[in-house]
Amino acid sequence: MFTIKNLSMIYDMDTDEKMYALKGFDLSLPDRGLIGIIGPSGSGKSTLMYCLSTLKKPTDGSVCYNGTELTTITDAERELIRRREFGFVFQKHYLVPYMSALDNVMVAAVNNDATTQEKAKTFLAELGLGDREIGKRPTKLSGGQCQRASIARAMINDPKVLFADEPTASLDHENAFNVMRILKEYSADRLVLVVTHDRSILGDADRIIEMWDGEISRDGGTL
Repeated sequence: MFTIKNLSMIYDMDTDEKMYALKGFDLSLPDRGLIGIIGPSGSGKSTLMYCLSTLKKPTDGSVCYNGTELTTITDAERELIRRREFGFVFQKHYLVPYMSALDNVMVAAVNNDATTQEKAKTFLAELGLGDREIGKRPTKLSGGQCQRASIARAMINDPKVLFADEPTASLDHENAFNVMRILKEYSADRLVLVVTHDRSILGDADRIIEMWDGEISRDGGTL
């Protein structure tokens, strides 16, 4: 699904002290499975995810997705791919503050119909949000509940690739492992990339990519 060649990302290009977030490496990713990208803060793992998902354009190298070179197409074409084929879970939930949890999921849905609403309710229930919680606005929910609503939002359109940046950081252990169980099930016929610093949540990962200082230090193993 993804073929990455000589991927580099340099910040502060116009200064004497350039910062290399990614240092020019190759990587291939399949079209399905749960893949963990792990490393300490500043290792480049989030930058890699942003480059793969077209949210950032690398300084150098190529990112090919299903035969399409993402670094050379137009911004409009990248936006269309994101909308149709990618789903996103960020460290911050970015829920709309005046909408309920259910409406926050539905606002991202391509089809805003009764069937999709039931699907949204099912996702939210599986993630531990009941009838009382799904009608509440983000200010009336805990941080963990908001994060779980954002995960349901990311899944509502059945994206082919789900990018999750620290999806369990605000969750307790029970909810964290429940989220990872759901993501594992989702990855049976889709690609799920989980960026994390927490090894304990990657017990069921199909593949683990370890990053250090902008480079891949280990690839392919499981915990």
